[in-house]
Amino acid sequence: MPSDADTSRPGPSLSLWSFRDDVTIETAEDGSLTILTRWGDVPVGRPAPAVEEVLHRMTYGPVALGNVAGLDGRALRSLLDRLPGRIVRSLGSRDSPVPLLSVQPVSPLGVFELPEVAEDQPVRLSRFAFAHQRDGELVLESPLSHHRVVLHRPQVSLVLGALPRATTVVEVARRVGLALPGVADVVTYLVGAGMVVVGEAGTSRFPEDSDPTLAMWSPYDLLFHSRSRLGTHDDPAGATFRHVAALPPPAAVKPAPAGPRIPMYRPPVSVPHGMTLTEAVDRRRSTRTFAEAAPSTRELGELLFHAARVRMQTVATAPDNVRYTVTRRPYPSAGSLYELELYLTVDRCPDLRRGIYHYSPVEHALTLVNASPADIDEMLDNARVSVGDRRPPPVLITMTARVGRLSWVYDSISYATTLKHVGMLQQTLCLVATMLGLATCALTMGDARVSASAFGLDWPAEVGVGEFAIGLPENDMSCNDEYLGVHGM
Repeated sequence: MPSDADTSRPGPSLSLWSFRDDVTIETAEDGSLTILTRWGDVPVGRPAPAVEEVLHRMTYGPVALGNVAGLDGRALRSLLDRLPGRIVRSLGSRDSPVPLLSVQPVSPLGVFELPEVAEDQPVRLSRFAFAHQRDGELVLESPLSHHRVVLHRPQVSLVLGALPRATTVVEVARRVGLALPGVADVVTYLVGAGMVVVGEAGTSRFPEDSDPTLAMWSPYDLLFHSRSRLGTHDDPAGATFRHVAALPPPAAVKPAPAGPRIPMYRPPVSVPHGMTLTEAVDRRRSTRTFAEAAPSTRELGELLFHAARVRMQTVATAPDNVRYTVTRRPYPSAGSLYELELYLTVDRCPDLRRGIYHYSPVEHALTLVNASPADIDEMLDNARVSVGDRRPPPVLITMTARVGRLSWVYDSISYATTLKHVGMLQQTLCLVATMLGLATCALTMGDARVSASAFGLDWPAEVGVGEFAIGLPENDMSCNDEYLGVHGM
């Protein structure tokens, strides 16, 4: 929050204040003001005329508070303290109307304060900060911060480019050829926003490197987590139907590809082999050594029928009365969208040719899409390594996701939701397979390049997201639930 010294900074830099673009001010009949924001409305009563003038000017753009005559800095500071997550802090300069950078809050916890950073103190870009293009400008964000930093002018990018390793403000100014006071101001704003970290004086040690909690997170995983939940970003989230006006709804089911079609066995719609769900849950095991014998097409048909077939199709309505088709299947899916596709890579099956097949959940049929021995071997060898066995599993099921099927409806959470769907389908396959007396192992990872090539995927419109090995149990000793590093679960 502003201090008396902060309202009018000497030198070439200017400290500027504004509201987020989505903040408006409502004036009641009695003259009292209410600040309207996405995170709640804040009544502020009837402030002094100079303070009210600042508030209104802040809705139009950055304001240098020292330019407002008669402003009571203490009264303004008290009011702004009540508006966390609404105030944008920008660093301007007297030589241009365009700010150098802006620090924008992205959550209601976004409170920005300028720290003290000594010119000889070690500084470095946080390993969790990432840069990307947004609305034609370079933007810095971090899952650890409640702000984003918009870099409006190229001088700031020069400073940023000098911060990947431990350095000082003095050294950065020397390397980029800019005046030290201006560089110091830029670095101070980046530190305050959480994009640059400060180390221990006289060393190259930074607290984020020794924090045991942060050490357990990769930057990618923490970013993914933060963007697929609410509370740490201001991007659209949930069923926004953002693409409904521009793109047609993706098909409910991927059309069966061209190739030899193999209808699968359709069992009675009943509990397989009379086993109860409780018994299946209790008996479920992960198998990493499969018997030489392999499941038949009848057994595979029964497994896919009870775990993944389309039971029915129906029509749903999106905004603007746009109709789209949804389906019902044995496992749950957000919005009944069912973006997952199944491909079976068959190594050995007594009545099915060795090859790679696509499963059609509507027709309950397999289509041979690839019979290349090299592609089959590469798919199965990756599965063998993941399982940890000396030979590949008899059958490998690879789950792919038609990404647009979910993202046409959902913002921010679509890929995270896909991964949840993978887990639900894997569990459903596990339980049905247990009832059928089959051995299974859900794998932890696969090769995106290999599957895209082997299946002929239009990457990244359709991407591999999960793997599942199927066979027959070799003996009781092969079943265990230990997690073995890269091996299956």
